[in-house]
Amino acid sequence: MSVLQLLAPIAADMKAVDAVLRDRLHSDVVLIRQVAEYIVQSGGKRLRPALVLLAADALGYQGRHHHELAAVVEIIHTSTLLHDDVVDESELRRGNKTANALFGNAASVLVGDFLYTRAFQTMVAVDDMRVMQVLAEATNIIAEGEVLQLLNCHNPDITVDDYLQVIRFKTAKLFEAAARLGAIVARADADTEQRLADFGMHLGTAFQIIDDVLDYSSDEATTGKHLGDDLAEGKPTLPLIHVMQHGSAAQAAVVRQAVESGGRADFSAVLAAIQATGALVAAREHARGEAKRAGEAVTKLPPSVFKDALLQLSDFAVVRDH
Repeated sequence: MSVLQLLAPIAADMKAVDAVLRDRLHSDVVLIRQVAEYIVQSGGKRLRPALVLLAADALGYQGRHHHELAAVVEIIHTSTLLHDDVVDESELRRGNKTANALFGNAASVLVGDFLYTRAFQTMVAVDDMRVMQVLAEATNIIAEGEVLQLLNCHNPDITVDDYLQVIRFKTAKLFEAAARLGAIVARADADTEQRLADFGMHLGTAFQIIDDVLDYSSDEATTGKHLGDDLAEGKPTLPLIHVMQHGSAAQAAVVRQAVESGGRADFSAVLAAIQATGALVAAREHARGEAKRAGEAVTKLPPSVFKDALLQLSDFAVVRDH
């Protein structure tokens, strides 16, 4: 099942979110408009704003504030992409040139800052202190996750727990906040809010683990990015950690050297070690465990097409190929 099929129950809501995005991303500064429009039009699954909508709709919300909050989440995500690509020196995302490759690092950083501040202007319009608390905490933790990932680069001694902490902060936190916001806007009780937040956290974790798997198992045309980017940056992701912990001394040494030095020179040898040790299978199994916990978190929601879509998203996160 495709993402469009999964999100069919909220198709009208997603169109409303797109309208909010077009309005909120307008600027009289031409370069800001160009960069922001390029990023938003470059595609993407829009899973984070979808989580806001699905969570709110699953709880029977009838208003329009969830459109604003979904747009805020997408704007925050977009701003992190701009900054990420500068930090990672990426040149390709979703099959297109990155904004920094087209417009330069300075423009990407500054427009990313504009998007962050515009996100907070938009959330203030909802006039809910709880919403602002959740998003302020989320953006701060995401920034911490970015720094943690930077510190972990080229470090072959990173543990699985270290790796998961980065994921929880850098990626899963915005998934968690998105699902929580849907519960807040629907005025859910504390237990339901926490369950939806847990759903988002586990879904985001599974999603990122599979992203890291695809860096060694897919192809550029499918993923829309260069394979081996993580290795080139010296990122010790779960497949590499598995090899270093469970492979032979020779296999572990190959991966350790590649992590320490970065680059793609050892990509073939690293890929052979990953395949020989079953590292991708092990990583996918870990992702399945996270997806299972995500599904369990929303079992008590009332039956609806929106609940079904949430459950299908947890399955999609693991089986996707891009």
